[in-house]
Order: sequence, then C-alpha cells, then structure tokens
Amino acid sequence: MSQPSSEFKTVKVPQSLPLTTTRFRPPKKNLPQTKVERDNLLKRIRAYVESERVVPPMPLDELEIHARRILREAGYADDLYLHYVAVCVSNEAWRETLATIPYERRLLLMPKCLRVEEKCPAPFDEFGLLCKQCGLCTIQDFQNEAERLGYAVLVAEGSAIVMSLIQTGRIEAIVGISCLPVLERTFPYVEAAAIPSIAVPLLQDDCINTTVDNDWVWEYIHLTSEDQTRRLNLGTVHEEVRGWFTRESLDERMGPADGHAERVARDWLAKDGKRWRPFLTLAAFEALREDAGGPIPDGIRDLAIAVECFHKASLIHDDIEDRDHERYGEPTLHESEGVEVALNAGDLLIGEGYRLIGQCGAAPKDIVLMLQAAAEGQRELCRGQGAELAWARNPATLKTSQVLEIFRQKTAPAFEVALQLGAAFAGRLESYQEALHRYSEALGIAYQIRDDMDDLSEDAGQNDLGSLRPSVLLAKARELAGGTQRQWLDDLWSREPQEGTTVRAVRELVHQTGADEKCLLMLETYKETAVRSLSEIDSANLKGLLRRVIGKMFNELEIKGWCREFEVRNGVREEEAVKVDVTHVPAS
Repeated sequence: MSQPSSEFKTVKVPQSLPLTTTRFRPPKKNLPQTKVERDNLLKRIRAYVESERVVPPMPLDELEIHARRILREAGYADDLYLHYVAVCVSNEAWRETLATIPYERRLLLMPKCLRVEEKCPAPFDEFGLLCKQCGLCTIQDFQNEAERLGYAVLVAEGSAIVMSLIQTGRIEAIVGISCLPVLERTFPYVEAAAIPSIAVPLLQDDCINTTVDNDWVWEYIHLTSEDQTRRLNLGTVHEEVRGWFTRESLDERMGPADGHAERVARDWLAKDGKRWRPFLTLAAFEALREDAGGPIPDGIRDLAIAVECFHKASLIHDDIEDRDHERYGEPTLHESEGVEVALNAGDLLIGEGYRLIGQCGAAPKDIVLMLQAAAEGQRELCRGQGAELAWARNPATLKTSQVLEIFRQKTAPAFEVALQLGAAFAGRLESYQEALHRYSEALGIAYQIRDDMDDLSEDAGQNDLGSLRPSVLLAKARELAGGTQRQWLDDLWSREPQEGTTVRAVRELVHQTGADEKCLLMLETYKETAVRSLSEIDSANLKGLLRRVIGKMFNELEIKGWCREFEVRNGVREEEAVKVDVTHVPAS
C-alpha cells in the first residue's frame, strides 16, 4: 500500500472536551428525548411568551396553565412534559430581565451530580464541590467561562446557601442547572422572592453522572442586554436570505440574464441549497452594523449573492473533477449540459461574485479587504481540492488529521469569506479578522464532519464505493480496526473494495469499531472550539450572534438514521438498537 502524498499536511485535532455525549444515557420519559425535540419546544415556548406577554414571577399553577396550552398547540398530551415546559416558560419570561443584570451580580449554580462520580478527584467544603479542573465533566468549562464573565459560581445543592447569598444583596439573579424534582421543591422559594432566574433541567434525575443540554447553558450564561441582536430571529433571517435566490430576486439584483451562458449560471445559482454562507454574511453584518434593526441594504444582498456565486461555482467544478453524477437529487450540471458548458458557467459565477463585491457600495478600503478575502478563500479552497485530486490519482489510507486538513482547506474558507464580507460591509473587519478566522476554521471542520457522516447515513443511498472520497469516518475506523477488518478498509481506501462490499456493510463496520461515536464527539469538540474562539471578541452583538449561529446551523441539520449517532441523538439504548446483518465484513 503506497504512502499518502507529502502534499497532505495535518491539522491538530482539539483535545476532546467534556460533552454530554461522552456519558450518554437517555433522558427520563418526562423529558423530551432528543435535542431536536427540545429545541423545537423551546422555539414554541419563546414565541408563546412573546405573543402572550407573559410576565414573571408566576406561581406554579399559572405556569402550568401556560404549559398545558403550549403542549396542546404542539400536539402533545396536556400532561406530557408538563413540568419541563413550565420551567421553560418561567425561563423565557425572565429572559429579558436577566439580560439587564450585570454578570458580576449573577450566580451560576450547578449540581454535584454533573461530575463523573467514580473518577472525580474534587473535594468538598461547606460551600460545595471544589473543582480540580480535571476535564472529565462540563463543570470545569461552565465554571471557567462564568467566572471569566464575573459570575459567582457554586457547585452545590440546597437553597440555604443560595438564599443567604441573595440576602447579602450581591446576587440579583440565578442561572441554575438542576433536575426537575429539585426545581419543583425550590421553585416556591425563588418565586416568593421574585428572583430573576433561569433553570436548565438536567436530562436525568437519578443524582449520578447526569448530563445537560450544553447549548442552552452556554446561551443563558452569556445573555446580556449589551447584545442588541439577542432578540433577532435567526430563522427569519435565514428565510429572508433564502428568498434572495429565486430567479426573480436574482434578476432584480444582478440584471436580466443575457444569453445562454448567463441563463445556465443563473438557473444553477437559483437551484436548491441551504444558503448557510449568505446567511453568515447577513448575520455578521447584523451583529456589527451601527444602526441595529434597520432595513437591510441592497449592498449586503449583493455580497450574500456573491458568496453563493463562489460556492455554487465550486460545486460545479468539484462535481466535474470528482466525476459525480447527481446533486440536489438531479443530474449534475455537467451531466445535463455537458462539461464545457458547466465549466464556463462555473467560471462565469466566479466573475459575477467579484462584480457584485465591486458594486456593493461599501467604502473603497473595505471593498479592497473584501476582494482580498475572497481571493484568499478561493486560493485556499483550490489548494484543498488539489490535495484531494492528488490523492485520487494514487489513493491510499489517510490519518484522521490528514482528512481534517482537507476539510479545513475545502470548507472553512467559504465560511470565513462569508463572515468577512459581512463584517467588512459594516466597516469592522479589521477589528475581528483573526477571531473570525479561528471561528470559521472550527465551524467549517465541524460542518464537514457532519456532512461526511451524512454521506454514509442509512438514507444516503447506495454510494459508489469505488469513488469514495477521503472520509473522517473511514479514517477513524481504520485507526480503531485490526486484523482482517483493517485490510478490508485498506482495500476500500484504495478504491478497490472487495467483491460484495456494500454501503450497509461499511456503515456496520464503522459502528462496530466505534468510529461513528468518535466522530460524533469530534464534531461536538469542534463546535465547542468555535464557541471558545469567541472569548476574545469584545462585541456582545457579534459574540452573541455567532454563538447562536452554531445552534441554528447544527440543530437544523436533518438527523439521519446513522447507527450510534442515531442512538445518541434519539435516546435509543445500545442494547435496543436494530442490529444490521453484515455478510461481507470480516471479524477482526
């Protein structure tokens, strides 16, 4: 087996962070079983609280009236998740009040059961757990970030300590993590004192090795009135951007398509797509604009379309170079129009992108920054694609770090260009360029890991195993496999799979080695790396919005039926998982 090309560099894999999935156990039946379900319920609750103008504090019976109404409207039985939804209603009712209270006058209260009990080295004193920063659980991360912001932090149960702190006058609000039974017992005290409080329910309530929805905790910890974008509905922003890519909207901004080449390129630009990159352009601008909440300028629409022009051009060229035959459930452009027409359409879209940047109306110095960012992004993307093409000529096994380097070069630059153009249009790029680079790199790698997992998901179809591209799942599986399994994977990497090899068999081998779980944890690690990259940003608007963008992008990705990931996301115990019959995967 030949060695990988020296053209491949390696990207450092961040050390695994303490995430909920590392100690996964399904939630109790009185809690939503998946993150998607929790997030969808939270969206409904937030819309309800805003439309009904719910005012805190509220006694429990009033909260339950609101909770039952929300559950009925969502199609649930009245008593399903009743107390969980009541807690969330109270949280959202206090949300705006909490945002106005300075960090240094808030308390973060965490339960000791978040620790890994059998391994935790931390001692206790009269105030609770004294974290030793061992990195085994989420307590360390939440505590460090909260204290950096100015919070007081306690890792303890019981209301006596909390009430005594409140009575000193130093603490005016609480962000707490707890199980539903404890929240029910302590609620009357907090409600009677009219203390602004946010309570994030644990996903288990059996007092040992519990877990919590990390995204919710991070969001509530950082909530501040200095972030004028906190009420910006990212779903509405995304829908606004999607509306810019109808043929009518494109012709309005770009002018009527003139001739066959422009019509082909314009039709391709209007075709299906998630529009995440133009969404990022608008999000960055909204976070940094001086006139927050003002109308969307035509210039930012031009830049968002430019970003999508670059992306769609890269897809055309990639499909040709990779000999792909289908995209968006239809023939690729070179299949339907021919290679020559497709190449020309891709080149035309690149030209259109630069034209739109030039006409966006920004200050000349900012347009120069935009052009430099777009050119550098294009260059980096082509280098990544070039490395993959070189590998395709002489395919061989790659390390996980080498696959991640391809992801960094091929996916992260497009996210970075999108964010840079939005920031530059607001006249603020130079202040945040380095932070946006770090954020984009982690976000892009996370996005591509997820895309890579979807390529081998149960509903991804029967991919051509003889043309598989570098895959983080297969790289990790080979590192974990041994004996005949490793040889089987080597053959797959060399694009010479053994006779009878199926996508189903590949999925099962990846599952058997635990590579799917490792990649899911890697995905979560890069998402957390993106969050951490925001720590030095001094704009509450930009920091808050980019934090929420992570949740928006990854929560909206469709959950596929993918082995261990499906179990982790949907609460299926491993022993209850459906077993896949593998005929062509040899035992190690």
